[in-house]
Amino acid sequence: MKTLAFAFLAIFFTSQPSWQTDFNRAQQEAKQSHKFILLNFSGSDWCAPCIKMKREVFEQETFIQYANDNLVLVRADFPRLKKNQLDANQKAHNEKLAEQYNSSGKFPLTLLLNEDGKVVKTWDGYSNESPQEFIKQIDQSRNGK
Repeated sequence: MKTLAFAFLAIFFTSQPSWQTDFNRAQQEAKQSHKFILLNFSGSDWCAPCIKMKREVFEQETFIQYANDNLVLVRADFPRLKKNQLDANQKAHNEKLAEQYNSSGKFPLTLLLNEDGKVVKTWDGYSNESPQEFIKQIDQSRNGK
């Protein structure tokens, strides 16, 4: 019984994408592991296309498995509801990221960055693609096609 419970917990925790909130730490990890960074600007509690992208692409098992092996994930969230507000440090960090990578204030905006922080590919808005199609675009961009 304990083995079954452990297996269930292992599956549950490995099937969740690991989105970081500290871009500097993510960039260090990307350099060490030679992975690309997927930076997602989101309005998690007010932006319908952001919520749809998260649910239909980022939370799908195909994407999660791919991301765990190939990407460092970073989410810069800009919630509006009082109950979801970020602490002042995180808010300032996200605003600084937005100044650098999302000065137009687009939501969702997803960027594929190399380990040095250079933008390789941009998805402006909801991608309206399956996780497999989204992954294919990442691979093409990673391989310089």
